Amino acid sequence: MAVMNRGANVALTREIPGLSSIVVGVSWNAGSERVLEENLVLATVLCDAGSKALSPEHFVFFNQLSSPDLSVSQLKEALGGDKEQVEIDLPDVPAEVDRIVMVVYLNEGTAQRRTLGQLRALSVSVRDGRDNRELVRLEDLAPALAAETALVLGEVYRHGAEWKFKVVGEGYASGIAGIAADYGLPL
Repeated sequence: MAVMNRGANVALTREIPGLSSIVVGVSWNAGSERVLEENLVLATVLCDAGSKALSPEHFVFFNQLSSPDLSVSQLKEALGGDKEQVEIDLPDVPAEVDRIVMVVYLNEGTAQRRTLGQLRALSVSVRDGRDNRELVRLEDLAPALAAETALVLGEVYRHGAEWKFKVVGEGYASGIAGIAADYGLPL
């Protein structure tokens, strides 16, 4: 297992020949902030080479649990200590998908006046989908957060015939609206 910092990447399929399925999991510690805990959402955006979502149906989250082709699915029950997980079947990802971006955001409404800066810990792991073995863990992203209400955690992306994972850690004070604007998603 490797611990990765912002900007780092790893060649998943080159390092692990035969890797066909990964599970990206997110865990967090909101302390006593129950409203914060209950309103954090993991979402996935399937993007083209221009880093835009292929369509609104290529935004996977709690109201749309899988991509149209079923290559990316949010798991109903997270394992291994994660709060939420998404499974990616790499060979099934359509050729027009260049990158799969994982974000976490605060659902609006009851979570007003809450920020990701209130989190005590925020961790992401990448696991082998075959045996749930942890392949990569990101640094704790929480210490660098302040007024952000959304965060691009990382991305799984094509590099030639291989798949890589990159730690992004880019925050948005504008929440899901900022992410939607950057990735061409209607709200």
